[in-house]
Amino acid sequence: MPRNRPTLKTIAELTGLAVATVSRALNNAPDISAATKVQVRKVASQIGYLPDRAGVRLRTGKTNVISLIMDQDDRIPNFARRIIVGISKVLADTNYHLVVTPQFRDESVCTPINYILASMSADGVIFTHTRPLDERIKLLQEHNFPFTTHGRSELTTPHSYHDFDNRAFAYQAALRLVSKGRRNLALLAPPRQFTYHGHTLHGFNQALYETGAQGKVLTEVDLDTPVTELRDFVKTLTTKGPLPDGIVSGSELCTIALIDGLKQVGLDPGTDYDMVSKQTANILDVVSPGIDSLYEDLIFAGEKLAEHLLAQISGTDIEKTRSLSQPKPLWRSPSK
Repeated sequence: MPRNRPTLKTIAELTGLAVATVSRALNNAPDISAATKVQVRKVASQIGYLPDRAGVRLRTGKTNVISLIMDQDDRIPNFARRIIVGISKVLADTNYHLVVTPQFRDESVCTPINYILASMSADGVIFTHTRPLDERIKLLQEHNFPFTTHGRSELTTPHSYHDFDNRAFAYQAALRLVSKGRRNLALLAPPRQFTYHGHTLHGFNQALYETGAQGKVLTEVDLDTPVTELRDFVKTLTTKGPLPDGIVSGSELCTIALIDGLKQVGLDPGTDYDMVSKQTANILDVVSPGIDSLYEDLIFAGEKLAEHLLAQISGTDIEKTRSLSQPKPLWRSPSK
């Protein structure tokens, strides 16, 4: 016979507490002591208790669910895991639970949003890879549904977001290359459909203007190009005029592919060219420890996204739920 699903009564019997006390402890009620909350949550975890979301919604009008919509084709190492860690740290002391909803690039970007709105399966939404005129933002604003985004849009109606300053990243990266004597720079840019493509180009071009260095965007490839294709592409640069002596890359995996491709045609970093990469994990520390980078803290980003969304759900003014983090330089080689 199948085992009965654990209930609040099950937890009450195991802890010796009243059912009402168990319920209030799981819902983080302020009049329940921290020790009791820890005891109740520990037992709930041990027996595999799961709240009845439909029942919660009927009783309270809420699901106590936060939906994180994640792009399944993202090529940033551990992007999803680090964002989730940050969100979970903030939600740990609340009665909210995180549910990850996949976003596939062969479907409409609004498909997951439409499902959540139709099913009312979450109290708020977080999503990534924001676009300049993002249809998801328009849809959520039309329904007055709480949300926040990793990245900004160019829509006139303000919205909640946390973003990384990609303009500052590309600007500082290009200046770093120039400080090392490099004068012919190249940028491996984000895909054009995302807002941070424009931010990255702005920073790169600003540095070129201020320093008088030459530069170009590698238009045949971008940060979403498969690493095998990227490796093959960079090997052909030696046949297309003067080779860039400085490269800005917005992804560790792409940086490693570029270095590998150039090495296959006899070109070495630090000698024939220099590179500055965005860093979100520790891959470069292991594979290419001499490469300069600028660090984006994705766990911190997850924390801010969760804080902003909870504030949106509670009715906080949008202007107080917008933030921008700055790149942290990790210079590993001397300037000239």
